Amino acid sequence: MEYVSAVPVPPSRADSASPARAAGGGGRRTLAAALLFGAVGAAVVLLASGQTWAEGHAAVGGGSVPLRATGQNVTGVPAALAIVGLAALVAVFAVRRAGRLLVSGLLALSGAGAALAAFLGADDSSALDEKAARTSGDAAETISGLTHTAWPYVTFAGGLLLLIAGLLALRFGAAWPAMGGRYERDGSPRARKPRPVKDPERPEELWKALDRGEDPTGV
Repeated sequence: MEYVSAVPVPPSRADSASPARAAGGGGRRTLAAALLFGAVGAAVVLLASGQTWAEGHAAVGGGSVPLRATGQNVTGVPAALAIVGLAALVAVFAVRRAGRLLVSGLLALSGAGAALAAFLGADDSSALDEKAARTSGDAAETISGLTHTAWPYVTFAGGLLLLIAGLLALRFGAAWPAMGGRYERDGSPRARKPRPVKDPERPEELWKALDRGEDPTGV
């Protein structure tokens, strides 16, 4: 007759470690993706904001003068938010819990704001109209032959990358390590190293005892 034991068999160490290893691998992948998207997105926004977004001509006397407007001339919002996003990306690893959630939200909002500002400025002509008025000396003068480049949409794409980095941080940031957390992953304080026991028979200890006026040979 066979007997069935009621005592549950503990899972093997390999079986219990596999979910944790899988979670750690997923955390490292999302962390690397957020860092990549955030850094590249901020760099793209800053670079594209300094490029020419619109071109045209202003009538001066009997001729015309070519004028151009960069992204910074059209709107300074994307570049400013890219800097905020970079700071938030770094701050994500300096805070924990509610602070990390708040900073992750700021990162996502920076990307969304930069993308929206770039999209709205893609067809803007006000910056060139102001330049045309100053160049011609006529406040009613507007730009003519207006053309737009693709740089606003490149800026828009960079803002989206920042937004994705923020969304990844919001979703998976709780599993990411924090600065100084490498040695305290479980949140428990680190154990202090025991102080080395002094050997009174060592020569340096004997000399120290003589300097203190003690008899090192005494019991």
